[in-house]
Amino acid sequence: MSDIDRKRAERLMKEAGLDALVLFQPEAFRYAIGAPAGVATMWGRAGAAIALVPADSGKDLAAVASDHAAGTICKLAPTVDLRTHRIWIDMLDIAGAETIEQIDAAYRRSSAGGPRPETFDRSVAFGLLADLLKERGLERAKIGVDMEFMPAADFEALKQNQPQVTWMDGSTVLRRLRMVKTPREIARLRNASKAAEAGLVLMAAAIKPGAALLELSAAWKAGAHACATEDGFALSGHWDYISVGADLANMNAVVTPGALIKADVGTLVDGYSSDGARTFTYGPAPFLAQDVFKALENAFAAGLEQIRPGNTFGAVHAAMLGSMRKDGFAEYYRGHFGHSVGGGVGIEEWPFFSTNNPEVIESDMVVALEAPFYGQSLGALMIEDQFLVTSNGTVCMNTLPRGLCDLSLG
Repeated sequence: MSDIDRKRAERLMKEAGLDALVLFQPEAFRYAIGAPAGVATMWGRAGAAIALVPADSGKDLAAVASDHAAGTICKLAPTVDLRTHRIWIDMLDIAGAETIEQIDAAYRRSSAGGPRPETFDRSVAFGLLADLLKERGLERAKIGVDMEFMPAADFEALKQNQPQVTWMDGSTVLRRLRMVKTPREIARLRNASKAAEAGLVLMAAAIKPGAALLELSAAWKAGAHACATEDGFALSGHWDYISVGADLANMNAVVTPGALIKADVGTLVDGYSSDGARTFTYGPAPFLAQDVFKALENAFAAGLEQIRPGNTFGAVHAAMLGSMRKDGFAEYYRGHFGHSVGGGVGIEEWPFFSTNNPEVIESDMVVALEAPFYGQSLGALMIEDQFLVTSNGTVCMNTLPRGLCDLSLG
């Protein structure tokens, strides 16, 4: 099932003067079609999987994908008009075959036989797209492409393959589509946040003098996976940036009394990544660290107060930086204080809480607000929570206290 709000997509494409979107990025394909793009996308080239999203919300979605991925796509997205191209993987249904001769006969009866390309044939994929566009009356249309992904060589080949189409950059339309989440996307992000936080609970239980950073990372992963298993959902990935002590780059660090332990972590559910962070110590933190953390708490509160529909992302950044200035940080400059979260490439998804960002906050966005400080020779301090934006403000997806937590106190 597609995660695209087709009515919103129709409005955004109309505003941009587009008749359709053609999406090549694997994550964008999955977002549009509701099924994975397949292994042929590993090459990072355009054409392995292509999603066609007509501006007219009454028109069906269409896709070009590999024969290897076709079964999964047909199962998960049965209403999508799918065209397939051959890739390098030789795969055949041999039910009932008992001899090599019978296997060879099965090849001849099926479409699986015949030469296969080294990886995939871009020109064949583009040709299938051309067929779709002609059938839909879009062969002379204005079509947006996710140019932020598409390699320049592939874009040139696309233009040569279909020169009558007016190809335009559809990246902004795609970004604005993705920043407002559907209920299914919100549910994935809730589960991802819950699992990540359960991992932090188990990690905190493992923090004691002599505990190694890698042990803490393992404990976090174990807690996250256990939560997912218990709640009946699967993790499609996880990531963690954990630092222990004053040397931020020391992956062999061990916990010592009062050392700062920062855990910036996330898990993925169906490709949607959570993002959150907490800071711990075992024993009292240095006074300087306590002073810095208090400033971060103030900045976090100032930013959170600004997250509401109709306000801008830049206003959140201004409030947080202004708070840091009030607390004496005249030279503290942070490029962004958080971002949207979702199923895009990497952890952080546009828009960002950055300087003068005019993008307007909307209901049903899911954002991560972060207040970090990295001080080599002191350690890292960070507060980060994930929020659902509603018409009335925000709903936090995290439950752990945000304070600088001294675990020696029990």
